[in-house]
Amino acid sequence: MAHLLETQRSEHHFHIPVMGTGFTNTTALEVAPLGVSSVIALADDTLLEQSRAALSKQFGLEYQPIGPKDDDFRARRTQAFLDLIADEVERRFEQLRTSPFVPGSPIQRYFELLPETATKAKWRSLSSVDPADRSRVETELRASVIAGHIEANIMTKLDSGFTLAGEPKPPEQSDALSSMRGFATSKLRSTIVLSAGMNQRLFAYMATLEAFYPNQAGVFEKKLCLKVSDFRSADIQGMMLAKKGLWVSEYRIESGLNCGGHAFPTDGQLMGPILDEFLKNRKSLTEKLYATFAAALRAQGRPVPSEVPSVCVTVQGGVGTALEHKLLLERYKVDSVGWGSAFLFCPEVISIDEVTLNQLLVATRDEVQLSKASPLGVPFWNLTTSKAEQARKSRNESGKSGSSCPRGILAFDTEFSDYPICTASRRYHLLLKDKVKDAPVELARRQEAAEGKACLCGDLAGSAQIRLGIDPEATPLICPGPNSVYFRRVASFDEMVGHIYGRNDVLPEGTERPHFFLNELEIYVEYLEREIGDNPATTNVRLKWVERYKAGLAKGIEHIRELISEGWIQESQSFIQTLGSLEARLLSMGQAPKPMHPPSFPSDANAVDSQPALSPLHIRKAQAT
Repeated sequence: MAHLLETQRSEHHFHIPVMGTGFTNTTALEVAPLGVSSVIALADDTLLEQSRAALSKQFGLEYQPIGPKDDDFRARRTQAFLDLIADEVERRFEQLRTSPFVPGSPIQRYFELLPETATKAKWRSLSSVDPADRSRVETELRASVIAGHIEANIMTKLDSGFTLAGEPKPPEQSDALSSMRGFATSKLRSTIVLSAGMNQRLFAYMATLEAFYPNQAGVFEKKLCLKVSDFRSADIQGMMLAKKGLWVSEYRIESGLNCGGHAFPTDGQLMGPILDEFLKNRKSLTEKLYATFAAALRAQGRPVPSEVPSVCVTVQGGVGTALEHKLLLERYKVDSVGWGSAFLFCPEVISIDEVTLNQLLVATRDEVQLSKASPLGVPFWNLTTSKAEQARKSRNESGKSGSSCPRGILAFDTEFSDYPICTASRRYHLLLKDKVKDAPVELARRQEAAEGKACLCGDLAGSAQIRLGIDPEATPLICPGPNSVYFRRVASFDEMVGHIYGRNDVLPEGTERPHFFLNELEIYVEYLEREIGDNPATTNVRLKWVERYKAGLAKGIEHIRELISEGWIQESQSFIQTLGSLEARLLSMGQAPKPMHPPSFPSDANAVDSQPALSPLHIRKAQAT
């Protein structure tokens, strides 16, 4: 398992982020041997087990099922799936690394896909190498081949402590802790990406797992990555973990709104200024955290790395051209750029079914909506024409609204039940009608909201279930980011990589796609306009939130103008007009409304709720930090 022990990164400077609960779960099989990193979602252990069964059959391997009544089944399912992917990636990687240097071979493809580096130049010169030296150069080139990382993701607050039947689980059997244990015991030497805020119980549990501590040589078996929306969140969470002797090896910055899936709006802070803050304070943050980290290790009697462990800063959210990719790498010095929604048009490496792909290919901006479909009460990017949305509307029209709730991953509401249930479930809808029946106006309002909730943890698995032959009748839901509406054709993996590095263009000719910083600004302005329109009531707290939000956007506009003056953004007439129009819209907004996400958050990160059960308020508190 040579590459699984590898601490180096390949020379690619992009990665494929986690998408949904199943779109990227088998991506590593295709891209890791070629040096590209991707992320597996650990939220849905049922899907992981179904996928393991399907892949074992496909690979001709023996399959031993792990049932929902087996001991520690969620952790064991997670470990078994990750080990299966790791073994198959290893097999494919070794096949690639030992293939001949001839046209069309796997190793030739590996080097063709690389960005322009010294390694690639050396490979290009192979044809002109003296025959007596060719064997030596080939050996050196083979040694430079590095597999992409097989990373995994846990949404930290998706940590239900109850079974579907409402029975409490033992503390260490909660969803997030079980998934973490499965990752920690897997054979991967890789990174776990923690997203969606803080879960102090999970953080404390991680401190009991030896895999996350450095050995005598200062090497980590498993690494930690925090997905954050701003510098303050990285500082606070990084310090919380450092105090436990845990080192954050990567901070993955994601745009609050210009992304796919769940969206966590910042107080108007845009990606440019956030990245600038990381650029200016990265060194001081690392030094501060190292001092705390080293002190914690010494107190525990553990070996302390003699040098500050490496820290990567990566970014994702709305990028769509080679120039934007270059801007992030060179202006902000990030280590890698995540390309998410663009890869939804690359079924060669993403688990998207044909019907959903065709719907996405023709989707308009009105059909890719920042919706209220998530049972978590968090804004959620949703394709409104998907089969899942059609099925949801059909259930509503027939008077049988609500899902059967086959997974219970998002079951956190206890208003009508003595144990958590999901607001998208049939059970919740029936209880709502029964408990609020004496208030018809209130019932109508709440019923409309409930009927808009989607079964995320069931239907997000649909595309993967169809692609793997698990359930051909599944009704897939998909959560593309707003950037997806500019990609209008299916692309091969090689074409998409070429697009990222500027070797070719997969966007349709004549596409009028705004710069991703401009697109992010517009989405944030629209969000504020909608919040002001939907919430006419005012309080001092809400007014202060609006002013903070507007101040954040004003700072973002100033930063965009700095990028223009520095020559990073081409000053086209269209760009300047759109920027001016958005600024005018911002200035014209009056003081007002209560936002969709109340701004009265605790200023102290330690006030963030430490219980594992998730509610919309818990998510909002975590996001605020």
